[in-house]
Amino acid sequence: MRKPAFTVRFGWGPAALAGAGLLCLLAGLLVLALQIKAIFSDQLKQEYTGLVLDAIGRAESARDLASAHQPLTGDSEAEPQDYRNARASLAARLASVAALVNEDPAGTPHIPQRTLSPDVSFEETDALLRSESAYWRGRRDLVSADLRNRIGQVAKTLMVLSALIFSALVTALGMYAKRTRQLTRDSRRFEFAALHDPLTGLPNRRQLFAMLAQSPPVARGDPLAHTLAVLYIDLDGFKQVNDSLGHRVGDEFLIAVARRFRESIRQVDVVARIGGDEFAVLVRGSSTDAELSAIAARLIACVADTGEQMRIGCVSASIGIACFPQPVGDYRRLLAAADETMYRVKRSGKNGYAFSTPVEQS
Repeated sequence: MRKPAFTVRFGWGPAALAGAGLLCLLAGLLVLALQIKAIFSDQLKQEYTGLVLDAIGRAESARDLASAHQPLTGDSEAEPQDYRNARASLAARLASVAALVNEDPAGTPHIPQRTLSPDVSFEETDALLRSESAYWRGRRDLVSADLRNRIGQVAKTLMVLSALIFSALVTALGMYAKRTRQLTRDSRRFEFAALHDPLTGLPNRRQLFAMLAQSPPVARGDPLAHTLAVLYIDLDGFKQVNDSLGHRVGDEFLIAVARRFRESIRQVDVVARIGGDEFAVLVRGSSTDAELSAIAARLIACVADTGEQMRIGCVSASIGIACFPQPVGDYRRLLAAADETMYRVKRSGKNGYAFSTPVEQS
């Protein structure tokens, strides 16, 4: 038996991208911290080197002064006081140099104690000072070069971190914008689904009630007798279609009828599916019963023509019409009034239409 093949897919989601960016940022900050620490260490080395070179310079000046006061004879008893003072000053300067050199944390070779004696010859002193001066000047140059290199690395690291942070911000903004657009699309889709019939795409009962609630009432003295009207439509014999031909054919019939209803009314009017085989048409700005009668006749014809085209001849339509402000004084009751009138049509033989009367509103 063959073993099932497992496929592993690696994807970079928002969380993974954020985690990778955070790790890179932390690594960059660690490198930056180490470089800054090294820069401070180099600065301390440079300052220490400057102190040693300054001490060496003072020792060289003291050596020149002692050489200037050196007597011409080699008799130590005949040495003038100025010379002895200069030799003592030179010994003190050399002791300062030795103290700095011997305490160097970097482990510089120590200066021998014998070279610090006041009796040491000028030749040994000159050799010591030349050696120390050359060593510490070279060390100063190395530390300066290393310091410049580390400052350059810090600048590069800062540029990389800035680019990384900028990229992370741009990515985060892009992801936020994408998520916002997705949420907006989802919100619109959910709102559309909540307010529309999933089968026909028509506004549902909830949307129709919202449209009626938004329709402003008109003053009683308006010359237009009818400003709003609702036609409530019920399909006669539709249950037999589902029972004999199946729900698939019934759904196709409802979709076709809904499409023909939309095509038969004006763009300013609204056709909605109330539920099952019931529809409603909201007509705005109608002024005569004749116009509403013509609309009702077209709607009845839509049902009959659709039945003939689909070879379903047993379906017709009963329509109740309610108008505002007469006879329905409250435009929010138009749908209920049209529904009551529609049932009167069905009791009277179906396949027709009728207008709501004041008696039904009392």
